[in-house]
Amino acid sequence: MKRCPECRRDYYDDSLLYCLDDGSALLEGPASLPNDDEPRTAILNQVSDTGAAQTAVLSGGGTAGTVALPRKLNRTLMLCAGVGLLVILVLGGYFGYRGYRPSGSGELKSIAVLPFENKSVDTDTDYLSDGLGESLIFRLSQLPGLKVSPLSSVSHYKDPQVDIAKVAKDLGVDSVMTGKMVKRGDNLSITVELVDVRNNASIWGERYERKMSDLLATQREIASTIAEKLQLKLSGSDTKGITKKYTDNNEAYQLYLKGRFHFVKRTKEDLYKSIAIFEDAVKLDPKFALAYVGIAESYTVIPSFPYGAPSETMPKAKAAVAKALEIDPDLAEAHTVSAMIAATYDWDWAKAESEFRRAFEIDPTLSITHYRYAWVYLSPLGRHDEAVAEMKIAMDKEPLYLIQGANYAGVLMYARRFDEAAEQAKKTYDLDPNFVGGKSWLCHTYNMKGLYAESLAVAATTLDSEMPFLVDAAFAYAKTGARDKAIAMIQRWKEIEKSKYMTNYWVAAAYAAVGDKDAAFVELQKAYENHDWFLQRIKVDPFMDPLRDDPRFDAIVRRLNFPQ
Repeated sequence: MKRCPECRRDYYDDSLLYCLDDGSALLEGPASLPNDDEPRTAILNQVSDTGAAQTAVLSGGGTAGTVALPRKLNRTLMLCAGVGLLVILVLGGYFGYRGYRPSGSGELKSIAVLPFENKSVDTDTDYLSDGLGESLIFRLSQLPGLKVSPLSSVSHYKDPQVDIAKVAKDLGVDSVMTGKMVKRGDNLSITVELVDVRNNASIWGERYERKMSDLLATQREIASTIAEKLQLKLSGSDTKGITKKYTDNNEAYQLYLKGRFHFVKRTKEDLYKSIAIFEDAVKLDPKFALAYVGIAESYTVIPSFPYGAPSETMPKAKAAVAKALEIDPDLAEAHTVSAMIAATYDWDWAKAESEFRRAFEIDPTLSITHYRYAWVYLSPLGRHDEAVAEMKIAMDKEPLYLIQGANYAGVLMYARRFDEAAEQAKKTYDLDPNFVGGKSWLCHTYNMKGLYAESLAVAATTLDSEMPFLVDAAFAYAKTGARDKAIAMIQRWKEIEKSKYMTNYWVAAAYAAVGDKDAAFVELQKAYENHDWFLQRIKVDPFMDPLRDDPRFDAIVRRLNFPQ
């Protein structure tokens, strides 16, 4: 047993070196208060040549003295010591067993790594604390047989006072890892604890005092230790995800973490900022494949919001992902982004399928691949049952990933499962009512269910700041007979189009709703020329139903090269 000399908390995990509460170095056995005069450690049974026992005593000041004892008293002490030792062994074994043994349900097979708490004075280091958690998630996700809740799910639990048991229940995991990080100059102090939530037992905890230059090695060290404590049976190939180095340049890696920090926010400013940071990372390490994937993914998703024209962003995305694959042909994330580009921009369905299959071969556990495969490939092709099945896999892995949950509602809507789609959209909306994706798909699905007043109510809160809701409003107004208001929404959209890129596809949907087919096909032609992100969904999109009986519709569908 160990005890903290400051707070006097007892620890039954001998691997701990520092107190998880105050960071003080732990002492073996019961510890006295820092300034008292009581002895801290007694070593019995050292017998001198004269037959007297010698007992080494560590005083409050840390010095040892020797006390001679009579042989009879020595035998008594030896007996007491033996009994005491037996008691300690029994109790230590009991508590040690409780502390290290998972509950009766068997080995721990799932983990949630919560966002690290940044205790630094400088809040600009948030990217480091967030990056630590994300990096550990990434590395542990490579291990077979281990379910790891991704960053998109755990990012909702940044409150240091979060209820760990509730987190575990929400995410369906056996264990939860928490951590704190303090940066002082070039020094990092990282404290971590791993808890078996099934019996509320601390499995392992440690404090790392490192230099910034040791960040990469420290992350690998923590990940390896966690895998060991989770009792995983790892072969050499199984540990590849933990030991693989994506860069040896620590500064480049820190930039990558910072780029990811901005990417996940998904605002226009943050997406473009993430690209600039990823580009700085590859300047420092031109062989940093993951940073090239970051560039490619950011450019790929920009037109979907829409923050920029596909003709401007997608060629840059293609160049970046090609570079990533040149550096590391076995990077699953790179193949997934390549498949996205092929499906949404090139309409090269054969290449998209090939790239998705290669990504699955490399890493079948990667949640983003299941999600993207359903969203940009299976669903637009009308393979709805497969798309829903893949989305369920992704949702099981990432139940709280907002953009994924919102787009799952889209997959259900395209499958004409409108009740389920609206239910899923509402779940996502309730997680974060300010998230634009959740709002958008809630409006879409409400419109498909004929809940036009409800759709307008949601759209009205965002019309001035998010232009996609103009189309939802136009559709709802058209369906409720307020054609003039619908036309006004469309004109407002087209005024915006003069100053920035907008998706013509959704304007076509609005014209279809008001019954102006000619105007709708003009917009669809523009959408084809611009390679609009959503045009690939034209076969399955219920918003396009008013146009399906027109020969011009089939002509556009044929130009998208859908497989027969």
